[in-house]
Amino acid sequence: MTESKISKEIKNMINNDDVVLFMKGDPDFPQCGFSANAVGILNYFKVDFKSYNVLENIELRQGIKDFSNWPTVPQIYIKGEFIGGSDILKEIAENGEIDKILLEKKISFLAPNR
Repeated sequence: MTESKISKEIKNMINNDDVVLFMKGDPDFPQCGFSANAVGILNYFKVDFKSYNVLENIELRQGIKDFSNWPTVPQIYIKGEFIGGSDILKEIAENGEIDKILLEKKISFLAPNR
C-alpha cells in the first residue's frame, strides 16, 4: 500500500519543527478546552512550538488521527515522536517527565520551580 498524500504531508510537518501541536484553533484562539490546555502547558514551559489547526482542513483532521492511531485532537509531537494528547501532556507536566523528555530531545524550555 502506498503512503497517502496527507500522511506524507503530516510526516513533513512533524519533521520540520522540534515540537508540533495539532489542535483545534490556534494558540491565540483555541477552539476547545483540550487544545487550550495543551497550549497553556507548552507556554508554561516556554517551549517554542509549531501548531496546525485541524479545523481548517478536514483531510488533516482525519489524517492526523489515522497517522497516529489516536482518536482525538490535540496531538503533540516532540522531535518526530508522538507524545499523546492534552491529558498525557498534563500528566507528564505534573509528574516532571516532560523535563526529562525535553532535555533528552535537546528542546529549549524553562523549568518552573517544582
